[in-house]
Amino acid sequence: MTARSDSGAPSRVVIIGGGIAGLATAALLARGGADVTVLERHEQVGGRAGRWSAEGFTFDTGPSWYFMPEAFDHLFELLGRDVGDHLRLMRLDPSYRVFTEPGKGASRAETLDVVADAEANWRTFEAIEPGAGAAMREYASGASRAYRIALDRFLYTTFQRVDRVASPEILRRLPELTRLLSTSLSEHIARSVGSPRLRQILGYHAVFLGSSPYRVPALYSLMSHLDLVDGVLYPDGGIYQLIEAIASVAEEEGARIRLGEEVVGVDVEPDDAGLLPGRRGGRATGVRLADGRTVAADVVVAACDLHHTEMALLDPRWRSYSEYYWSRRTPGISALLAYVGVRGKLPELAHHSLFFTRDWSANFDAIFGSRRAARGADLGGADGRPAAQGGSAASPPGAPRVPVPASLYLARPSATDPSVAPPGHETLTLLVPFPAEPAIGAAPGELDRMADGYLSQVADWAGIPDLLDRVVLRRTYGPADFANEFFSWRGSALGMEHTLSQSAMFRPAGASRRVSNLLYVGGGTLPGVGLPMCAISAELVVKRLLGDTSAGALEGPLPKGFLSGV
Repeated sequence: MTARSDSGAPSRVVIIGGGIAGLATAALLARGGADVTVLERHEQVGGRAGRWSAEGFTFDTGPSWYFMPEAFDHLFELLGRDVGDHLRLMRLDPSYRVFTEPGKGASRAETLDVVADAEANWRTFEAIEPGAGAAMREYASGASRAYRIALDRFLYTTFQRVDRVASPEILRRLPELTRLLSTSLSEHIARSVGSPRLRQILGYHAVFLGSSPYRVPALYSLMSHLDLVDGVLYPDGGIYQLIEAIASVAEEEGARIRLGEEVVGVDVEPDDAGLLPGRRGGRATGVRLADGRTVAADVVVAACDLHHTEMALLDPRWRSYSEYYWSRRTPGISALLAYVGVRGKLPELAHHSLFFTRDWSANFDAIFGSRRAARGADLGGADGRPAAQGGSAASPPGAPRVPVPASLYLARPSATDPSVAPPGHETLTLLVPFPAEPAIGAAPGELDRMADGYLSQVADWAGIPDLLDRVVLRRTYGPADFANEFFSWRGSALGMEHTLSQSAMFRPAGASRRVSNLLYVGGGTLPGVGLPMCAISAELVVKRLLGDTSAGALEGPLPKGFLSGV
């Protein structure tokens, strides 16, 4: 694949989608000398990491945790910039608050604060379970080792040369890595601590991977490094400040961002050059827009949902992944999101609050159900509210269902940042992990009724009896919205689930197998879901264009015009 057109001029790169992956790719390739155009369907950039403002309230509509800061530091370093010049980062203390479902006879949840001081956390954990302080400290140390190996050997590689991933340290730790890959995260955690509350603190990160601790490999214990060791940061003004910063840098580097431009197809012409005998290949010539116009391209980068790209934007003969392939893969979780403005203060809640049910396995069983269950099953009760754990009478056995009560997450950014709410008010974002089933919430008013039910749960557990009465603004979002707004596969909130068979070299590659100049970026491809992973995936586009098959990250800053002659 070349980074220049046949005439020798800088390549015309068209990027489909203006989420963080598309914007980061645009910034990097424009710095490299490419002629870059980003086509974004919506009227703002950010994709699922958007922003919504109304009546003096401001909400991050997607991710709200600033995890893996070194990934963003490195991206800005590649671009010759310092992230500190664009974001003011604040350390949260407490990092987050945990609410445990009240037991019989209890009116309120037990609470536990995970704070910025690691030593204080070990003492807190020790008070809950004798020996747990040392055990959690050792677990966090192992998480840090795994995290460093992932950064150095696994996250920044395209896996075009698997042998490049190996290193003396990898070979030395092969028995340990084998155990981490062959054991579930929940099993790994159970070997360290016995307290259900502490196990949940070590396992909740699996939701950030679109999965559950019972389904992801133990290697993802590395996520505990992020909160127990690194701590939790917040960019002043919200996560969308990061999106705006990357968009601004992309435009400074020369990329054009066009909003309200929906791509409905990738134009491909036959081109079998370089393919094995008998293989059909093609070359993208550009993209088609919804209004009938075309935009020519020497390289097309799909930064939208990978399933949508393959199944909707490409003619069947140019697809790398068939219907059969997708039928044997699993999407990550979806979610009910509620953006809520509340009158008065809510000191009972931290900036980040996690509410955990006591029967955690039942909660995840409800969300994932049986993948053999019929799609489109009735997932609600007769009144449109969520069915109980057992599901409705119409649900087939094993069908996914919404959990009640639910393990859920609540963000209160106004605890840290008064600018996101009017004076005397609070901004809340409720996130309830849901099955990836677009039928959920499709009926008018259904999501609102569900959101009220979960806000009532929060009110009961946190001891805020008048919470619903104080709501002055509310907007809900669900699986059907993810499917309709972002063409998300099965209405997933994140993308493909991070099970072992859908991680690392087993995840869809960052390049089409059939179309020589079509690249993929974002949560559907390597290295995975989440803002840091999507930012890293942009660097993998650069490595493919440079023919770099190394395992580590590129050294920054990248020189201007670095793609010249490639």
